[in-house]
This record gives sequence, structure tokens and C-alpha cells, in this order.
Amino acid sequence: VGVTDAFMEAVRADGEWQLAFPDIDDPDYEEAWNGDLDAWKARGKRTIVHRTVRARQVWEALIESAWASAEPGLWFRDRANAMSNSGYYAPLVCTNPCGEQPLPEWSVCNLGAINLGRFARDGGPDGVEVAWDELATAVRYAVRFLDDVVDATPYFFAENEERQRRERRIGLGTMGLAELLIRLGLRYGSEESLSFLDRLYRTIAVEAYHATAELAAEKGSFPAFEADRYLDSGFMRGMPEEVRAAIRTCGARNVTLLTQAPTGTTGTMVDTSTGIEPYFSWSFFRKGRLGIHEERAAVAADWERDHPGQPLPDHFVTAMDLTPEQHVRVMATIQRWVDSSISKTCNVPADYTVAQTRELYELMYELGCKGGTIYRDRSRDEQVLNLENPAGGQAAPAATGEAAQVRPLPQKRFGATVSSRTPVGTAHITMNDDEDGNPLEVFVEIGRGGSELKAMAEAMGRLMSVLLRMVSALSPKERVAQIVDQLRGIGGSRSAGYGTRRVRSLPDAVAQVLAEHYGVGRTGATAPAPTDTGVEGGDGPEAEPQATVLGRYGAADSESPDGGEARSETDRQPAADLCPECGEATLVHAEGCQTCSNCGYSEC
Repeated sequence: VGVTDAFMEAVRADGEWQLAFPDIDDPDYEEAWNGDLDAWKARGKRTIVHRTVRARQVWEALIESAWASAEPGLWFRDRANAMSNSGYYAPLVCTNPCGEQPLPEWSVCNLGAINLGRFARDGGPDGVEVAWDELATAVRYAVRFLDDVVDATPYFFAENEERQRRERRIGLGTMGLAELLIRLGLRYGSEESLSFLDRLYRTIAVEAYHATAELAAEKGSFPAFEADRYLDSGFMRGMPEEVRAAIRTCGARNVTLLTQAPTGTTGTMVDTSTGIEPYFSWSFFRKGRLGIHEERAAVAADWERDHPGQPLPDHFVTAMDLTPEQHVRVMATIQRWVDSSISKTCNVPADYTVAQTRELYELMYELGCKGGTIYRDRSRDEQVLNLENPAGGQAAPAATGEAAQVRPLPQKRFGATVSSRTPVGTAHITMNDDEDGNPLEVFVEIGRGGSELKAMAEAMGRLMSVLLRMVSALSPKERVAQIVDQLRGIGGSRSAGYGTRRVRSLPDAVAQVLAEHYGVGRTGATAPAPTDTGVEGGDGPEAEPQATVLGRYGAADSESPDGGEARSETDRQPAADLCPECGEATLVHAEGCQTCSNCGYSEC
């Protein structure tokens, strides 16, 4: 999901946000709309505001969904555009599916990766060091290679070819970062590793830009190149002066050069860590099209071969050994030297909360990332990597089912209890909110313990509470409005109160209390028509009579096909209602009065 700076400011200020989109009936819509709403407005084109909501409402919906299912990831589009080398002629309007390559309309991904694990060399003063000269050479070769791919590619659409030949966008990245850190004895995510990563990716960026300048001198700059405007991008303003001088003198063959892609398949193929991720585990089961296979990371196997019987050292860390904040800080350090963006997952444990997820995404924004994704362990029923064999006997502990779809209850909730007279007694309705004031749970208390009435009231409260805590595109308050629409006006055999304070049933009482407490009205859903007879379908002349009759305890029994006396003697007894005193279904109309045959209660 593309997120603007204005939206983030509205979230911070708890301001309103307009859900707007171009008028699709505009005659220029098909040709002119490219995903850039600001550009559409600047042309004087009509925009329709479909709804106005609280920005935090949208933000919470995004966060809750990411917590529940690892989707969506976020792309901070204004930041990406401010840093973009192509901003002066083509705004970025989207990303590729994994988020590492923001693109203008019709632009093209052209990605490759260097295996960093191959550049760890024995023999340095500290035992293992990086072969920096060899890495610099590999970067320059890779830039030339990817630039040649631009010309060798058969494009499916003429628009793709025209765009790519005009800007020659490439994306050199890395794999094997975690392997390199381990071979160097550096713990992924530590302060020492962050200093090293800054040096490593600065080196890659500097060499790549020297390579594109050399290619420009040899073959010419990309056609859309304008030196002053190119060097004025947010990214180029942060590059070393030696690079800026080379670009100013020689030009640039490619508009962008660096992208950190996932490399899941290719990294696995060459038996190294993928992308810039830490290892998932040293031994794990991978689920693919050919079945489930147990795998052992080569770097761990090599160390165990050389150190038999010894535990892995502390710098052997996996994705779940790191704190979520360490994941983000690694990503932010590398993003500093990547002109496009990064595909990186911030792994969090299964018991990570929605509030912690919110804080993590906000940390990404504060540290200068262009986007990010989180994955809460076991938040999906199917995941590619597992610590235990999914087909085996004992399954790994999983946060599935309700836990994966329902917000956890915070330790402290804030609420109010409202008492309401109903036809079956006084109901005490408790409505609790979370720390942000969002409706969270409802309790309905009525009747004696052990009674049918109390059981049904408790069931109603539980169902409403689950609905309010479920991850949904609707806000909790919008869900309250839906509940009110469904319960309001449901009629029983009797009513309590008169006029506007008339309560037709226990569900109707709950609806009235919720509507008044949360200030919600009808959302357009149609509640059952109010009746005094208890017959569904309304009370108009076209209402069909119900082909059921209530038995002694309210059970519905079908009439015999011929309409005759096919029911038992018990079924011939008067229909029973719930007693407001004892809560049992033993209140019958006898001798001109409602009387309970269980406790003796009488309305007369």
C-alpha cells in the first residue's frame, strides 16, 4: 500500500483523511490516469471524495491486517519520490510485487544479485576479511552485464521498451549477506554489524555509480539524463562528491542502479542466505512444488564439521533470534546506499501484539526506510519455511484459527455499563473499549445463573465481542453500526416501555444501548421489521404466515402436511416465553395474565 507523508502526518495528528479517486467517467481517464493523484489534480481533473475517515482508522486497519496475515506491506511513496533519480521526468507510482523496485508507469524491472558469501577470504589480520578489490570488480562487471540486458530483452509491450530504452533502469543487489557476516564473525543486527554494513553498501554504491559513469563515457548517457536535475535527487545529494563529479563529467548510463530483491530461489540454488535476510534457521523444512525437504544451512554445516561437538557461536543468529527493531535498523542502514528500495521482512514472534506491530512500522518510517513488511510467525496457515515438518507427527505451536484473526485483549480496558429495561427483565450491558477508544467487547447480564436467558445473553455478548475484535476492513465502530442494524427492531411477544423508549426484545435493548453509547445510526443494512407478534417478514398484508408453532419450551415443530392434529399433547400447550424473574422459558399466558409456572412470577 502506498502511503504519503501527508497521510502519516494526519495519523500523528489524529486528523481526517479523504478516501478519494479520480472520476472514472472523465473522458481522459483511460489515457491520463497513471496512479499519480497529485498530478491528476494538478491538471484540474475531477476527483471524487467517496468517504472522509479518521487517518488513524485507516492506519489501524493496515496494521491489524499486517499483524494477522503479513499483508499488506507499506511503501512510503513520497519519500521514495523525493529520493528518486527519475523524479524530474517520471514520478514513481507503484512498486513491483515484493516492493523493492518503485517504478514509473510502463517502467521495467531488470534485477541481478552478487553473492557476498563468495567474498570472505582467509588470511586477514583478524582471520577473515572481505576481498574488497574483487568485490569492486564484480560490481562493475554486474552493472555492465545488466546494462546489456536492457538491449537484449524482447519486450512484450512497446510502451515497456520505449520507457526502458529511455531510462535504462537496472537494479543490482546482493545475496549471501548473512553468510558473509557469519564468516566475518559479526552478529547480524549488532552495532558492529551496522557499521560494517554502512561501509559495505557504500562501497557497492560508489563502485556501481563509477561504472555507470564509465559506461556513459563509452556508450552515452540514458536519453532522459539531465545532469543538474539528476544530481539534485535526494539520493544523489547524499552520494560522495567523487561520484557526483564523475556523473557531472561523464553522465550516467542508467537512471538507477541498485535494488535489494529477495533472491529466494537463486539464493537457495547457490546454497547461501537470501537477499539481505538473516538465515531463517540452521535446519528447516522447505515446502515447494516437489514436496517437503529438510535442509541444513551450509555455513552452519561447515562450522560444525570443523568444530565437532561444539555449539554454534553467538554470531550465528537466525531471523527469530533478532529483535524486530534490529531487523528494521539493518534495513535502514542498507537503504541509505540503495537508490531504489529493499525487499526485507521483519520477522516477529507469534505473540507479537498489534500495538508492537504499529510501533515497528512507525520506526521504519522514522528511520528513513522507503517501505517494509512484517511477518508474524505462524500468522498464516501455510508458510514456505517451517522449523518442524508440517507433514510429521507433532506440529509446531501455531497461532492459527482465532488467534490469527482476532485482536488480543489488552490488559486494561475502558468501558461503561448501562442498565436497560427489557420485556424479560432489566439487562446490564457493559461496553469496553481499547486504549485508543475503539469498541472492543460487549457483555450482556440478565437473569439468574444457570438460566436459559442468562446463557443466551452471554452468547450474544460473546458473538459481538468476537466480531469487534476480528481483523476487518471495517473499523470497530463501523462494526458496532452493523450490529445495531441487525439487532434493532427485533420483536418478541411483548414489549417494555412506550414511544421512543419502547423496547421490543432483549436484542432490541442491546441495539438501542449500543447506538446511544457509540453514536451510531443506520448504515444501510436492513434490520427485521418491528412487529409485536414475533412473526418475521413484517406485518403487511403480503406477509406469509409461519409454518411453525412454538412448543412448551419454545421448540419449533412443523405442522403435519395435512394441517391436522399431528402434534403431541405437549405441543398443544401454550407457547412459553422467558420469565423475567427466573429466566426460564416457562412464562405462559393463562387466565388473562402472563404467569411463570416455574417460579410463580405473575405480571398481574
